[in-house]
Amino acid sequence: MPKSVTIRAALVSGALAAGALLPVSGLAAAGPAVSGDAPLPALRICAAAKEPPYSAQDNSGFENRIAMAVANAMGRQPVFVYSDKPGIYAVRDWLDKKKCDVIVGMDANDPRVLTTTPYYRTGYVFVTRKDQHLALKSWNDPAIRKVGHIVVEFGSPSEVMLKQVDRYNDNMAYLYSLVGFRSPRNEYVQIPPEKMAGEVRGGGADLAVAFAPSIARYVKADPTLQMTAVKDDAKRSDGQALPQYYDQSMGVRLGDTDLQAALNAALVKARPQITAILEEEGIPLVQVAN
Repeated sequence: MPKSVTIRAALVSGALAAGALLPVSGLAAAGPAVSGDAPLPALRICAAAKEPPYSAQDNSGFENRIAMAVANAMGRQPVFVYSDKPGIYAVRDWLDKKKCDVIVGMDANDPRVLTTTPYYRTGYVFVTRKDQHLALKSWNDPAIRKVGHIVVEFGSPSEVMLKQVDRYNDNMAYLYSLVGFRSPRNEYVQIPPEKMAGEVRGGGADLAVAFAPSIARYVKADPTLQMTAVKDDAKRSDGQALPQYYDQSMGVRLGDTDLQAALNAALVKARPQITAILEEEGIPLVQVAN
């Protein structure tokens, strides 16, 4: 699962599995060229090598592109510290061990890091086939109890709500079949967002519910699919609200206030480029919470 989602998943499930770093050869540089004999200072960015659409070792992830735009605004050379482990391990195994200095795409105010000012806000979406004409907008819609298979990200607010609307038991075997019946209790297991979109396209599921940044690219590329923002009215069984929208920030090590301030200034400068990247990706944006 992409780290923006898995950070929230960790808060829901309360545990992270162990991970390992790639060797130093996993470094990759991208961005502005060196000017003369004076190379630009590096901005070391924690990044997953195989976690599209967020990050990929060929720098094709939208978070790779955002990181490069921000590094350019800082006058620094973006250097990606890539690992073959998912981004869920980035804080503990990369940032805290000083293998890199900044993580792109974290929930604002994550207590494990210093977060920047949020640079975008988005939320969860319902993904359906256009020809189904499903008008779902809320987990409270009675029609959600009548659709066929529903595919959600493990450990996400959507999995919590699938249980809340009493649709988990009749979807559990289907969900586990998508990951070869591996259990997310003992290891990191996630349904790739491209596969989620493919399940809806192919009729394996009537509905996918995912964090918009993880699935927007695949919906945008498929004219048979559509996304609808999930209304922010979901509640747990105890009546506590379960937010569907989240501010996204960059994270640095606790105490690194100088880098936090430099990133905040760069985010303002790079805002037009960041917005263009997010819009090109097809991610629905809403106003950042105050």
